Amino acid sequence: MRAKTTLIVVVLLLATFPATATAEQTRTGGIVVIERGETVNGDLTATAGSVVVRGTINGDLTAFAGNVLVARTGTVGGNVSALAGNVRIEGAIGGNVETGGGNFVLARTGTIRGMLEGGAGYSLLAGTVGGDVQITSETLEVAGTASIGGNLVYDAETFERVPGASIEGTVRQDESMANVGPAPVPRVPNWIGTLYGFFVNLLLGAVLLAVFPTFSDGVAERARSTPLLSAGVGLLLLILVPIVLVVFAITIIGIPISILGAFLFVILLWVGTVYGSFTLGVWLLSLADEANRWLALLVGLLVVALVNQIPILGGLIQFVVLLLGLGALAMAVRARYRGRRITPEYAETVETGADDEPSTT
Repeated sequence: MRAKTTLIVVVLLLATFPATATAEQTRTGGIVVIERGETVNGDLTATAGSVVVRGTINGDLTAFAGNVLVARTGTVGGNVSALAGNVRIEGAIGGNVETGGGNFVLARTGTIRGMLEGGAGYSLLAGTVGGDVQITSETLEVAGTASIGGNLVYDAETFERVPGASIEGTVRQDESMANVGPAPVPRVPNWIGTLYGFFVNLLLGAVLLAVFPTFSDGVAERARSTPLLSAGVGLLLLILVPIVLVVFAITIIGIPISILGAFLFVILLWVGTVYGSFTLGVWLLSLADEANRWLALLVGLLVVALVNQIPILGGLIQFVVLLLGLGALAMAVRARYRGRRITPEYAETVETGADDEPSTT
């Protein structure tokens, strides 16, 4: 969950950078477009959600994006290096093309004067390649309109060549192409990750209980007494906080605030997960008429770790535990802050974790 949240905030921040051009011909933005009639003299490096070339780039194009499109009216005089989820070439490329991502399409109108090299989940060749083609893909389709001036070397689980396709060189499958690159990292068994996560959460929980014992008991009591409200507040925070961070990131001044806020929110999610597990442990021990915060922490984290191994159900329960702990934590912090601003008696009420709050009127 922490990793996913961090991953979702970084991508949103990247997509909201205002598009700018520098002397080094570097452009970033939600969408970077070389409009029809526009000419970029020299190389261009583009980082964006989408990169669209409708005009002319006299040099090389290096693109890191979710989508890369060289339209029919688009021309790149040099090489193209594209790392993207989807790459589609409808225009003319004067040099070589290196691509990697989810899908690659060389449309019927697309032309690559040099060679084509790369890998994708799905690849369609329907245009013209002047040189060799070396491609790794799960599915590779060579349409009848395709024209390849050199050799076609591929590694694909599914390969289809439609009659009519012109390939001047040889066509062969090379399964060793998929092995190019660094050796695969040995897979760590799932139980090791679960055990590591359990002990890390246990350590954080022990610190929280030791440093904030009364406050921690109050968080658990709030979550137990108002579970629906706590989960609702947690869900609201999970939705609204990333939106607020993105709004701050729209301006250059707000970017540091957004980055710091994302970091703090990840920590808050972690603490909320631990408090949610602690609440579960307190509830389970109450069924046996036991009241020991340290044992409750251990039991709660252990149950969540074990249940999390169950497909679908485990993830759902862990999500509910997060919402419960996050919401109760937020309400406890708010109550403590309000108590300090009003009266010492109110602060004492919050410190004890009581649900009844004195009137502020």
